[in-house]
Amino acid sequence: MKSHDVIILGLGGMGSAAAAHLASRGRRVLGLERFTSPHHHGASHGATRVIRQSYFEHPSYVPLLLRAYALWRDLETRSGQTLLHLNGGLMLGTAESEVITGTLRSAREHRLPHETLNAREIRRRFPPFQVSDDTVGVFESAGGYVLCEPSVAAHLAVATRAGAELHFEEAVTSWSANEGGGVTVTTSRAAYHADQLVITPGPWAPDVLADLGIPLKITRQVLCWFKSPAGIESFQPDRFPIWIRQIDARTSIYGFPAVDGSEGGVKIAFHDQSNQEVCTAETIDRSIRDADETNLRAVLRDFLPALDGPLVKATTCLYTMTPDAHFVISTHPRHAQVQVACGFSGHGFKFCSVVGEILADLATAGATRHDLSLFTPTRFF
Repeated sequence: MKSHDVIILGLGGMGSAAAAHLASRGRRVLGLERFTSPHHHGASHGATRVIRQSYFEHPSYVPLLLRAYALWRDLETRSGQTLLHLNGGLMLGTAESEVITGTLRSAREHRLPHETLNAREIRRRFPPFQVSDDTVGVFESAGGYVLCEPSVAAHLAVATRAGAELHFEEAVTSWSANEGGGVTVTTSRAAYHADQLVITPGPWAPDVLADLGIPLKITRQVLCWFKSPAGIESFQPDRFPIWIRQIDARTSIYGFPAVDGSEGGVKIAFHDQSNQEVCTAETIDRSIRDADETNLRAVLRDFLPALDGPLVKATTCLYTMTPDAHFVISTHPRHAQVQVACGFSGHGFKFCSVVGEILADLATAGATRHDLSLFTPTRFF
């Protein structure tokens, strides 16, 4: 049985970042991934992810985001790639909506640069948006997008150069924390031992972390790219921001500029809906249904009519939802040698760079300078 300092279970967005940080600290890292990587079975694909600083979900995320930005830039330097594109971010909703009140709360509490726009100013600055008169916008120049598959690949490349041993298409069948210390992980090929285990299972968390009893819910999400009949000029990144619009108390929709040229389309998707389809990583229906397109197109016709053109492509991905939509990042409550990161609830990818650092801290020092009080798994019990 080969021994390592740390085994990482899952090499998606979070696991790849953890591998890069741990290997760069000189740890003997074994990374295990059931698919090739990057892959399209979990939650780290779909070309782009929103990134922003004035975080409406909770002000406690902001310090993590500021560190994440710095680490994304560091990864760019180490990989020689541009991964973080800051073309501006626009939050849209009524004055009383969570997206607006929460964004302003975080911006003011952390003194982040931002602008508050009324409906007329939104229409003037960003003509594709057809907003009602009661719409309020909060714009931050620090908003933008991260390229997700290239980011995973960059973290894995950094990890490999630093000496990490990465195994792909090797499914984990079980793991255990050993009574005398360390962990044992069994896969379809072999059994491995290490001092520490980092579990970043994505939508496989309900099975892999069943012993935690966290009430996780896996939901099916659909991403669509539409082509503007009038061309992409007004959707170019230097003219059009990333955006999130709150539709009602439960539902929001988000989108990007045209990042892939005239034929690539413009990506939009619902973030959450009241009738969200629950599934598992194994049972998700990955076909694109007529209703998937119809539901998004209904919003486009009302809100972004300039984008109501042909559907260029569509794909599915998975959210791993916690009841409060906050993350789980923690040392396992019963096993000090096991570190856990899951339940990112559809807004986690932007944090990959800093979550990797946090997991490396926990696995090497047993603590981190980052505040994890919002993310403890014991909050559910």
